[in-house]
Amino acid sequence: MRGRFITLEGGEGAGKSTQSRLLAAALEARGLRVVLTREPGGSEGAEMVRTLLMQGDQDRWSARAETLLFAAARADHVAKVIEPELAAGAWVVCDRFVDSTRAYQGASGIADADILALHDFGSHGLLPDRTLLLALPPEQGVRRATERDGTDADRFVSRDVSFHERVVTAFDRLAAREPARVRRIVATDGPERVAAAIMAELADLLP
Repeated sequence: MRGRFITLEGGEGAGKSTQSRLLAAALEARGLRVVLTREPGGSEGAEMVRTLLMQGDQDRWSARAETLLFAAARADHVAKVIEPELAAGAWVVCDRFVDSTRAYQGASGIADADILALHDFGSHGLLPDRTLLLALPPEQGVRRATERDGTDADRFVSRDVSFHERVVTAFDRLAAREPARVRRIVATDGPERVAAAIMAELADLLP
């Protein structure tokens, strides 16, 4: 039986990594085999591309080049990790996926249709069974991420507030457009309450 593909999305500092770990543990406690992964990255080749994408100056890549690199990393991740694990019956929990590209590179002026065309070619148009969008005001999220990362903040965290506002708006637009797949969860509550809300939004998928 094919597994389930669950992604966590949201702006900077929304708690995606924490909630991904909590979700993986909760699913394992139910006896499910879980693979916890992330983007960009998740496979050997994709992790190499991650280094190129996340480090360096903000203008290291043009918006088009950035979009192509994300699509290339995702194609390797899907082929080497996500699809094989789903086919083997695992639940795959991924910290970010194509919706992040739609939000972040969309905020840089790349058309959603172009991003999805690259996704169709590179990753056969794979979409999650359920996406949990952790919603947090951009100023609060960037403050959290900056306090967490300090001088090691990546190329995206360090962008101006207007960019992060466009990212959050793009995520909210996706949630409104695809309510069956994308479930919006307020991320201003404590981690335990957010985790409980996530499990409630997955109830119809759980065995």
